[in-house]
Amino acid sequence: MTVQIVEIAGQKIAMLPIEDYQRLVEIAEDKADMVAAAEAEARRDGGEEYLPAKVVDGMMAGESPLRAWRKHRGLTLKVLAERVGSTHAHLSNVERNKRSANVELWRKLAMELNVSLDDMFFKV
Repeated sequence: MTVQIVEIAGQKIAMLPIEDYQRLVEIAEDKADMVAAAEAEARRDGGEEYLPAKVVDGMMAGESPLRAWRKHRGLTLKVLAERVGSTHAHLSNVERNKRSANVELWRKLAMELNVSLDDMFFKV
C-alpha cells in the first residue's frame, strides 16, 4: 500500500490510491458485520426471539401483526379471546382493523403472544 502524508491547514492527511482505500473500506465493513453477527448471536443465546419469516410473510401479505403472531403461536381466535378475557367476534374485528382495542387488551394480547407491544404494531 502506497501512502502519502500531506499537511493541509495544519492537519496531517493520508493520501492513498483509491483501490487501497476501497479495500480498507471493505475490510472495515466486514469487521462491522462480524461484530453485528456476534452481538445478534449473543442476544439469541440470551433468549431474544427474532421476527420469524412466517410472521413477516403474513404481514407482507396484508395480515395485521395480531393475526400473524396469533397464527405463528398456533392459537385460534376463540382460544386467544378466552385467554385475554375478550370475545371471538371482538378480536376478529380488531385483527381486521374494524374495531379498536383499549391499551389493557393490547397488553394482555402481547403478553399472551409473548411479544412486545411494539411487535403488535410493527409495520413492514
